[in-house]
Amino acid sequence: MIKATLLYGHPADANAFEKYYAEAHLPLAAKMTGVAKLQLTKFISAADGGKAAYYRMAELFFTDPAQMQTALGSPEGQATIADLSNFATGGVTTIIGSNES
Repeated sequence: MIKATLLYGHPADANAFEKYYAEAHLPLAAKMTGVAKLQLTKFISAADGGKAAYYRMAELFFTDPAQMQTALGSPEGQATIADLSNFATGGVTTIIGSNES
């Protein structure tokens, strides 16, 4: 399995972020084919109880690197990527990993 992890920085307006994320971005992302699993996290705090380094995390799982490239390179994938600038005012860090034991 290969995983694309998106770490969202704290937005300028959390309510606007949440509304857009739920009503526009996630339905757009759902149009991508080839995503084996999607896991969403909203951070509560850092381990010490302070402010978390990131606001949200989205993890997209794919069967292999080729499937990830196909999904993200598709028109739906490109539209989803382009949409990030419409709501992710705190920035987005994207990292790619492999689930290996």
